[in-house]
Amino acid sequence: MTCAYEQVQNGMVACGGLDNLCSIFRTNQPQVMRATSELAGHDGYLSCCRFLDESKILTTSGDSVCILWDIERNENVLQFTDHTGDVMSVALDPSSPKHFITGSCDSTAKLWDARVPDYPTITFTGHDSDINSVAFFPDGNAFGTGSDDSTCQLFDLRSLMCVNKFKSENLLCGITSVDFSQSGRILFAGYDDFNAHCWDVVKDGMEFQQQWTLAGHDNRVSCLGVCPSGEALCTGSWDTLLKVWC
Repeated sequence: MTCAYEQVQNGMVACGGLDNLCSIFRTNQPQVMRATSELAGHDGYLSCCRFLDESKILTTSGDSVCILWDIERNENVLQFTDHTGDVMSVALDPSSPKHFITGSCDSTAKLWDARVPDYPTITFTGHDSDINSVAFFPDGNAFGTGSDDSTCQLFDLRSLMCVNKFKSENLLCGITSVDFSQSGRILFAGYDDFNAHCWDVVKDGMEFQQQWTLAGHDNRVSCLGVCPSGEALCTGSWDTLLKVWC
């Protein structure tokens, strides 16, 4: 259900799903046959995982918990437990590795400080259904969400409120994944209508229709991501294909 690539040393790949485990594979081995580490601690499916660095990883789960792990010691370091529904997504603050956002089926997104795990820094409300995906704005001052209520929202961390909502009367399906262009001007969103739609974040998302539609999949777009250079977008779908858009 999820995978992540460690981008500091470029030496590890993590994945997880219905086995409730986060499996770590080291890519510097001549032949990768089995996981070098299996992080067990969740009581539900693994929905998302993100490397903080080469020694730590965050996981989220259907058990409503987010866990910070020490990879070398296979150890559960911290648990973040304020959500009341499945935690579907986690995004790391690009300007501060101690901060991250989670999105949940309880319709909230929460900002966390890893130094204060007992409670979130702030809880953001505004969606009417599950939040399936969260992504930080490139400068770390805002984040975007995608929900089953057919809307994407842009939350500002300085004003602590939603500053833009993206919705179209022609798009009445859920949103599975979101990410920003390198500049932050475009919010990419994967939808259950088999397409990825692109929103201009500086325009009123309720007044202006989506700017572009990336059509080409034959089933729901389940994930998407912008490459670090900003030159391409990759979409993954239930049609078993990955497509790269330039």
